[in-house]
Amino acid sequence: MNVLIIEDENLTAKRLESLIKRYDPSIQVLEQIPSVSEAVQWLKTHTAPDLIFMDIHLEDDLAFRIFEQVSLTTPVIFTTAFDEYMIKAFKVNSIDYLLKPVNFDELSAAINKFKSLKSQYNQVDMNTLLNLLGKKETEYKTRFMITVGTRIRTVDAADIAYFFSEEKITFLVTKDNQRLPIDFSLDKLTTMMNPDDFFRVNRQFLVRLPAIKNIHTYSKGKLKLDLQPVSSEEVFVSMDKVTDFKEWLGK
Repeated sequence: MNVLIIEDENLTAKRLESLIKRYDPSIQVLEQIPSVSEAVQWLKTHTAPDLIFMDIHLEDDLAFRIFEQVSLTTPVIFTTAFDEYMIKAFKVNSIDYLLKPVNFDELSAAINKFKSLKSQYNQVDMNTLLNLLGKKETEYKTRFMITVGTRIRTVDAADIAYFFSEEKITFLVTKDNQRLPIDFSLDKLTTMMNPDDFFRVNRQFLVRLPAIKNIHTYSKGKLKLDLQPVSSEEVFVSMDKVTDFKEWLGK
């Protein structure tokens, strides 16, 4: 089996290769590529590998830009320090999504999953595989249990305006402007909440669509949001999320 590693941290790429070789010494690592531009060039000029291990944050852009420039049908196992891109990863050629630091057991399970899926098809048809994966309906969180002093209460997802983090604490803000601390990180919440309703606009805010009162455009495509209830600080959409944010708005 031939694999390609797309990873901008050299030590991480070397460690990943050693884990792959530990799994099966006969696997050939064709190349270690650090950027979107180099990956696009390599994929256009070489025979496609059997499997790609791909970091999401590369040295020049997000790895999803590769799929915009190359017709890629090779299965991908994403490796990243962030879980906020999980939903988007499974919209492309993702077989699995491993959080760094990747351990041997997780990597082995991911490769075994790839082999199992491949064995069902003589030629790997990624649309078929992704449809197969998509049949497992995702269950999103519908309510939260909140402890306030000695009282316990529940908050329905429909009553949440947005989540935000401040000084390493995550808060839930309700439509009637109650600010309640919760025990989940924003990274975790991004995977727990229905992506049709909630969007991670930046590192600090995960917002629900009805909470967006106004959107202001600035030069270079920068976007500022007015939230309801009003946030204690200005909320901007991260530049690398603007395109996805606009697509989300237009669903």
